[in-house]
Amino acid sequence: MKHDPKATANAAAVTVAIVYVVCRFGVALFPDLSMTIAQSWFHGIQLTQISELNLSLGSFVLGLTTSTIGTWLVGYLFANAYNYFVKK
Repeated sequence: MKHDPKATANAAAVTVAIVYVVCRFGVALFPDLSMTIAQSWFHGIQLTQISELNLSLGSFVLGLTTSTIGTWLVGYLFANAYNYFVKK
């Protein structure tokens, strides 16, 4: 089964955008829990020593935009690479 690169990229980007928005609300509502989870994902690095939470609208828009675009590019690359290897 081949992947349509644009459809795969769109699906991945929309998925990440939704997860990003849900995560943003989670950070706003449960900041301590969010930092605990993030710290566990980054092998125990003390994230509070690096930076404070930045919940500004500008930070939200920048993060949402860059994560969505980055994921779209990864999805597109993935679909093309997958299709290449399926042919072999």
